[in-house]
Amino acid sequence: MPDLGELNNPLVIAAFEGWNDAAEAATGAVDHLIDEWDAELIAEVDPEDYYDFQVNRPSVGFDEAGERALTWPTTRVYVAKPEGAGRDIVLIRGIEPNMRWRGFCNELLAMVDDADAQLVVVLGALLADSPHTRPIPVSATTTDTELATAWSLEPSKYEGPTGITGVFSDACSSLGIPSVSVWAAIPHYIAGSPCPKATLALLGKVEALTDLAIPEGDLPEMARAWQRGADELSEEDPEVAEYVQSLEEQRDTTDLPEASGDAIAAEFERYLRRRNTDRPDS
Repeated sequence: MPDLGELNNPLVIAAFEGWNDAAEAATGAVDHLIDEWDAELIAEVDPEDYYDFQVNRPSVGFDEAGERALTWPTTRVYVAKPEGAGRDIVLIRGIEPNMRWRGFCNELLAMVDDADAQLVVVLGALLADSPHTRPIPVSATTTDTELATAWSLEPSKYEGPTGITGVFSDACSSLGIPSVSVWAAIPHYIAGSPCPKATLALLGKVEALTDLAIPEGDLPEMARAWQRGADELSEEDPEVAEYVQSLEEQRDTTDLPEASGDAIAAEFERYLRRRNTDRPDS
């Protein structure tokens, strides 16, 4: 893959379609950053080496010139230079490979290592017993002891099958590149469509961890529309409504109070950063 060139204190944010991308929340977050930061496409993985085209088929469409074009499923690498961020962002937007996972990770991380990336954030989303009427739960874990101490992160206690996100994070550790995994828990009973509420929650966690000012764009309105649709679904089906109520009760009895002084202060700081970022003259 090509060299990313000289980058300023680069941060890598990665997400992959597939098993680790419930309701397209994780890839939706990276897509949002690509659009909002006008990221430049730098490299593409050769799909011939990693994908089964009977599983991930190419698509036919028309390009900007109106010419018929074939698009192959693959993983793409972008570079964004957000104004005022003080660092460059490498965005990896991919598809979980069908084969040669170690080679796939090595190819991506060779480029990340050459760019002297300071941190890798891997996004994921899973289905969970979470009510849509409450904030989307987002967790962050790391195997890096310094990061765990600095950011008060817990080590992952998960045991069992893993996807490309787990393999990619492990490859980061093997190279000595600090990495953090950020996961959103999607209400499993309404996961058939994209969940912008979860995408917004993932980006909020990334913003809080990295101190980046992330423009929200139209995500808040999309999240509200998703919420209205989920409310209508539960109102129309008494069984769903009863189930949601039971999830709410479980959530309310286990959650710690969220309105602590530290949480309020952190949210206010995020608001100020977003306001400065969204100003037309910023």
